[in-house]
Amino acid sequence: MTTQEAIRPRNTPVRGAGREKLLPRRTRKAVLVAHLVGAGGWIGLDVVLAVLVFTAAGTSEVALAALCYQALELLVWPMLSLAVLCLVSGVVLGLGSKYGLVRYWWVTVKLVLNLALLALVAFALRSGVTEAAEYGRQLAAGQVGPRGPGDLIYPPIVSTTALLFATVISVYKPWGRLRKR
Repeated sequence: MTTQEAIRPRNTPVRGAGREKLLPRRTRKAVLVAHLVGAGGWIGLDVVLAVLVFTAAGTSEVALAALCYQALELLVWPMLSLAVLCLVSGVVLGLGSKYGLVRYWWVTVKLVLNLALLALVAFALRSGVTEAAEYGRQLAAGQVGPRGPGDLIYPPIVSTTALLFATVISVYKPWGRLRKR
């Protein structure tokens, strides 16, 4: 080991070694914190969504069900913001680290999951939550029966499962590298 190699920071590539430039250590850690906070917040909002949906569907109290359905509307934009934060910070981490975006299977799977969940939140969940909130307003006014939108039980289950799976593969990093062409 040369003196230069011994004193260089751990994340700094050796000059002339043919490796890509990595993010500086402090920057990488800051982006990683943003990524973890985004993912944790997203999982938390999924849990809140599940509590509201299951409470609304399982209660016999009309006022409580109406309130839960109306409160769902408050979750969509924060969830969408956290999904975008996860996507952007994940892309920055992928491009600025040895893992890349499509170099390893686990990173590629996480990227695809994030894109799929982001699209589902933006298009499917947003419209479903808007309809449920309107149903909650009608329920509070006594204009509809107590049977509410039942298809909202699936989004928090699917999303939470996918996000927990992404967390697990981030830790274990399975499947190795993608094939080179």
